[in-house]
Amino acid sequence: MPILQTIADQTPELMIFLGDNIYGDTEDMDVLQAKYDKLGADAGFQRLTKSCPTLATWDDHDFGVNDGGADYSKRNESEAIFENFWLGGEKTRARERPGIYDVRFFGPVGQRLQVIMLDTRYFRSPLKAGEKRVGGSWVPDDDPSKTMLGEAQWNWLETQLNQPAELRIIASSIQFIAEDAGQETWPNLPRERQRMLDLLTATRASGVLFISGDRHWSELSALDDGAPYRLLDLTSSSFNQVHPRGTPTTNRFRHLPSTYHRENFGVISIAWDQPDPMVTLEIRDLAGDVQLKHDVSFTELAPRER
Repeated sequence: MPILQTIADQTPELMIFLGDNIYGDTEDMDVLQAKYDKLGADAGFQRLTKSCPTLATWDDHDFGVNDGGADYSKRNESEAIFENFWLGGEKTRARERPGIYDVRFFGPVGQRLQVIMLDTRYFRSPLKAGEKRVGGSWVPDDDPSKTMLGEAQWNWLETQLNQPAELRIIASSIQFIAEDAGQETWPNLPRERQRMLDLLTATRASGVLFISGDRHWSELSALDDGAPYRLLDLTSSSFNQVHPRGTPTTNRFRHLPSTYHRENFGVISIAWDQPDPMVTLEIRDLAGDVQLKHDVSFTELAPRER
């Protein structure tokens, strides 16, 4: 995983792991633990995590089963291993409740960054399968009984979005904005995706940026319709697992003309000292060179007048 050394060379102030941090894919918790141990022993991982605060969520492969959700039989055992690895002896409210969702704040009053780490696995209902497409066989399902986050996490999220912050990063292991093309994505559960949009509108939470992983390539997606302002989702994937197909799925919400398909990581830079602070979103490659870039101002991340 040489890219971890590259990331450490950038001297980040915060590192966010978006899931598939290991490939567990097992119901044998000894196997899962051994894979975490291997990651923890990596020199680049040690250097990076010792240099700055580190936050993590899981996706399906470190949750324990490909495309898995609440029906995974070892979700509680997997959660315990996840929290012991990423949190160590740290006492947090996340350890006191089912699921791994969590929130952290950084910076002084007036320059507050809120990082919301969603759990899109522990509570998620089974997906609906259909005809296989380029991205897979999952199709949208508007069953009102199905959930992405579970009621407790939804209630918690509403509370968090009502907290004061100038910029909010919502980390979702799977893409929030990209259209469904057979892959796992929020549009597989369109009622849940709409619930998120409604919640952002109702709370008038400004400064929201989504970040996601999973896809084995990187892109920037944008959504205008039905949102309180243009919502952006920066997908960064992956550190070292290049997708053999190399062709991105269709995505009518793709905001930049190109995607990037080699080893990469995302960078979010915040220029707090400007009259209208600017956020720069980047995808950088194994050498640390910029492959995708987009700037957005705080004004652009403010709710539109009703």
